[in-house]
Amino acid sequence: MNVTKAEIVISAVKPEQYPDGNLPEFALAGRSNVGKSSFINKMVNRKNLARTSSKPGKTQTLNFYLINESLYFVDVPGYGFARVSKKEREAWGKMMETYFTTREQLRAVALIVDLRHPPTKDDVMMYEFLKHYDIPTIIIATKADKVPKGKWQKHGKIVRETLKMADGDKLILFSAETGQGKEEAWAALERFL
Repeated sequence: MNVTKAEIVISAVKPEQYPDGNLPEFALAGRSNVGKSSFINKMVNRKNLARTSSKPGKTQTLNFYLINESLYFVDVPGYGFARVSKKEREAWGKMMETYFTTREQLRAVALIVDLRHPPTKDDVMMYEFLKHYDIPTIIIATKADKVPKGKWQKHGKIVRETLKMADGDKLILFSAETGQGKEEAWAALERFL
């Protein structure tokens, strides 16, 4: 997809704040600091549309990014970050569950994992949650540039096996640094439009 326009429209915490209309939405899920903001920026050819931070737990709302006035990326809070109160984590969990299970415009979720490491327990739980609710899921294994090309297959296999990926689900090796996997990611998302 050739992105000519991308903007953040709203940061929402409850359904009344979600954008009106019927544009398709793609949610981006993953643990804190896995690179969701970098993924968004690379996908839309912008350096700082989504704020990147070295401090985990920065995203605390559902951030709706309007792309080409035809679809939304929805950045959801990262999980697995310890320095947040249990009460806050529960509130985020409820907010995300409400969005994932009730939003009709949601077409698919890109679950972003770090290719360098096996998926965490939280990644597995998130994947199982999405599968339980029959939400189409694309796995984006990011930071591919940090893994020697010769080991991509091995690391990809670990991701597939750890998540017990369903046959139809796509695994895309991605790098926000090099752009590796960008076209493939767009093609995977466009299948749901």
